[in-house]
Amino acid sequence: MLRTLELLVLICLQVLFLGSFAQATDPELLVATTTSVQDSGLLDVLLPLFKERTGIHVRPIAVGSGVALRMGAEGNVDLLITHDPKGEEGILASGAVVARHPFMENYFVIAGPADDPAMVAGAPSAAEAFGRMAKEKAPYVSRGDDSGTHRREAALLEQAGLDPKGRWEGLEKTGASMGLTLQVAGERRAYVLSDIGTYLAFQKRIDLVVLSRPEPALRNVYCVLRVNPERFPGRIHEESARALEAFLLGQEAQKIISEFGKERFGKSLFLPLLLDSARKSADG
Repeated sequence: MLRTLELLVLICLQVLFLGSFAQATDPELLVATTTSVQDSGLLDVLLPLFKERTGIHVRPIAVGSGVALRMGAEGNVDLLITHDPKGEEGILASGAVVARHPFMENYFVIAGPADDPAMVAGAPSAAEAFGRMAKEKAPYVSRGDDSGTHRREAALLEQAGLDPKGRWEGLEKTGASMGLTLQVAGERRAYVLSDIGTYLAFQKRIDLVVLSRPEPALRNVYCVLRVNPERFPGRIHEESARALEAFLLGQEAQKIISEFGKERFGKSLFLPLLLDSARKSADG
């Protein structure tokens, strides 16, 4: 009986040791990502492939870019995927992240009802379009969540000479993700600012049309930022974060990004910035 108990204790200790070893060698990598990337479905393709290649499990936390940057500044995640250039430059300067790499882009669009009561489609610029919506007190749905999209909206309002913290009679704030905000806009037959990727993913559910044209003010660049392990000793999974960073910047992931969405929408939702063919095309 005593021998049996000793064996049981030994087996339990081995199981605990192996479990601890597995956790130490295969940690869960925490990535704060903007909701537009999550809502598009791109991570559902990239992250399983990354795990297949490396054995590393990634848990994405979909939040607005403002929240994601704060999580990185506090060392609560290992890696960030955001689309807020000003905020990214600030956190990089603070030393909370050690690298910022633009790796893909698309553009923002102003979507709205096809009858376009505020005549947004005829506006010469996105800023002027916001001026028209405010003047007409047109129904407009804002994320209002300090996301990269919300921050771009604030910049466009400033360019239009409007108070970005103000509101007009038809404006409603959701405080929610891009996908949910698009659905609210669709229900209200309202205008909305969205990245083109999430708009296309939700287009059939909302019955809103794109009314803006691509312009520099609507360019939308996504970056990967690796949190500084020296700033947060013992809290950051440095090697795993480096591995995911390298994967997203590598040719395999860039090729997937270049094709993502083509089968369903007839065009890719994102333009990879580091794919060799894309660079050659841009240079040519």
